Amino acid sequence: MHIAMVSEHADPLADPGEVDVGGQNVHVAHLAAALVRRGHRVAVYTRRADPHGPDRVRADAGYAVVYVPAGPPRPLPKDELLVHMSAFAAALGRHWCSDRPDVVHAHFWMSGLAAVSAARPLSVPVVQTYHALGSVKRRHQGAADTSPADRIALESRLGTAADAIVATCTDEVAELLRLGMPRRRITVVPCGVDLERFSGADRSAGPPSYCRTPPGARGRRPAQPVRRRVVTAGRLVPRKGFETLIRALAAVPEAELVIAGGPDAGRLSADAEARRLAAVARRAGVADRVQLAGRVDYDAMPALLRSADVVACTPWYEPFGIVPLEAMACERPVLASAVGGLTDTVIDEVTGLLVPPRDARAAALALRTLCRDDARRFGFGLAGHQRVQARYSWDRIAADTEAVYRRIAPEADLGGRDGAPARADGGSVLSAGGAP
Repeated sequence: MHIAMVSEHADPLADPGEVDVGGQNVHVAHLAAALVRRGHRVAVYTRRADPHGPDRVRADAGYAVVYVPAGPPRPLPKDELLVHMSAFAAALGRHWCSDRPDVVHAHFWMSGLAAVSAARPLSVPVVQTYHALGSVKRRHQGAADTSPADRIALESRLGTAADAIVATCTDEVAELLRLGMPRRRITVVPCGVDLERFSGADRSAGPPSYCRTPPGARGRRPAQPVRRRVVTAGRLVPRKGFETLIRALAAVPEAELVIAGGPDAGRLSADAEARRLAAVARRAGVADRVQLAGRVDYDAMPALLRSADVVACTPWYEPFGIVPLEAMACERPVLASAVGGLTDTVIDEVTGLLVPPRDARAAALALRTLCRDDARRFGFGLAGHQRVQARYSWDRIAADTEAVYRRIAPEADLGGRDGAPARADGGSVLSAGGAP
């Protein structure tokens, strides 16, 4: 099967440790690689952000990355890309006229707008994965939401135009139904985790330098550490809930907190959110037990997670959340907010503990419970490892995604869908409702 993936702002070849590079980049890269392993031909189309870069790159994993001109060839905030999606769609159409895919899989809502507009004239079916929904973002961020004003309306229209929708968690299904999307087109396929990279066995060359107390040769600290280490990771933005953990730490004197993410450690002093979190730690009286580690290379993340006694993920909201899966793969117990996809991946009292979002008191109680109970931490870590091995390998995720493709492109094995009629409700979502 010839599969075209569209990921307008998230280049799968970008370093996951870079600023503004997150879960979608990782998801697209690993899904593309796993589909190649299953014998498919995969090309990922992303917006050109480097005027001197190549037009096309072959990833080591075997998929192609095509850099599509749309707007100025420089990095732009994703919330400023909507005006360039018509140009992006036109370029996709030109590519697919000469190399027609059997199915298109769009990642993020703006990718979907461009993908549907380019694919419909060619009668190519489209699968949509939102990764995040504007309605959820606006509910939690309110006036701080920088999304385009018509995002929610366009996402709803896109959901009726796509042939299939892949939701990453059951919580997202409920939100999609509230937006009026047809249930029969929605399938839940979660994100996955790289089980070779993230495991209980240490495959790193040595301990990461950013840990306050370096882990031992196996990525762990000494048998009787002075403090229990809590590790959390993500972009330095308020919604990730790092402040909740800092405030909780005041009631857990035996613990220290390592926050990985943001710019390089040497540039943290210039980062507004890093300065705010440092101030929160000082006011809470825990500055000596909180380390802002800054950007952590993706290759170093397994060792950092293995150095933890507990891995915490306490966002206000989270469409999916890959860090808990990576922690579970490393046999670590997880403390997580009971929001979004975290309620699917973290099983309360089995692989970790779930707490209400933005509740420092509940987080403190859970941390004390985990820090003071070696047997419970060990049991949660073992159960988490077994869970990701059984359900969240990228090969399993690719097989489930392929099943969605087969349902909407059954003729692909016989040479594609040339001449198949487009759905009557297809249309161009880019040209409707005030979109560019």
